[in-house]
Amino acid sequence: MIQSMTGYGKTTAVVNGKKIHVEIKSLNSKALDLSTRIVPIYREKEMEIRAMISKMLERGKVDFSIWVEKDDTQAATPINGGVLENYYKQIKQIGEERQIPLPDDWFSTLLRLPDVMTRTETEELGEEEWTDVRAAIEDAIGKLVEFRKQEGSALQKKFTEKIQNIGLLLKSIEPYEQCRTERIRQRLTEALESIPNVEYDKNRLEQEMIYYIEKLDINEEKQRLANHLEYFMETMENGHGQGKKLGFIAQEMGREINTTGSKSNLAEMQNIVVKMKDELEQIKEQVLNVM
Repeated sequence: MIQSMTGYGKTTAVVNGKKIHVEIKSLNSKALDLSTRIVPIYREKEMEIRAMISKMLERGKVDFSIWVEKDDTQAATPINGGVLENYYKQIKQIGEERQIPLPDDWFSTLLRLPDVMTRTETEELGEEEWTDVRAAIEDAIGKLVEFRKQEGSALQKKFTEKIQNIGLLLKSIEPYEQCRTERIRQRLTEALESIPNVEYDKNRLEQEMIYYIEKLDINEEKQRLANHLEYFMETMENGHGQGKKLGFIAQEMGREINTTGSKSNLAEMQNIVVKMKDELEQIKEQVLNVM
């Protein structure tokens, strides 16, 4: 079963009174292109986080974010009582010494001074907290992988439909091949007979006809295209990580369809080739999103 490179996963966990949000999303890319936004307390674990993501996702443009939502008691910036008291004493002393009126509203004055409301403590990441956060990260990645599998299932269903359509169109060419030889022979004979007083060697004409028809023969192209269709289906069943291979097979299918079109000198056959190209183009657009 193939997987899509498009995915999304989000997990929320409550750890030590903090609500931890982990979000990860991905789009298609030729390789793994990972960007992270990590809150400072968990930044020391960035390399470990990147290794976890790289192991599970392999390819895609991946955006990873982890942020902390704290409750009101933790979110409020504490007032530094020591600094505030020091300012109070200094202002009072200077006012008394220099006869400067003291403020009527002490708090509004003191709370605006530097470092009175500055968070000075440094958060340290404990092993128990990291264990819970790591589990949340793994859960978010798992949800993204599950999303990719669901998208991959939808893609595989669409690819199967398009491959079957191309196969049916390929078979629909056969009746026109049988009558094409006679049409070519008749057209050339009529052209020669329309020229007055012209004698021609019928054996030589037959040889030239055979050579001309062989150059327009598409049996090899049909066989190769049928093989590519079968190989595409087999590759999809081989599991994820087949996106590049499927893209190469689609390119080879396009070559055979184009060659068939260039050899098809019958309007009905060329119309069928156009329909095959349309089906293949839809495959090529979506195969870029396969991991």
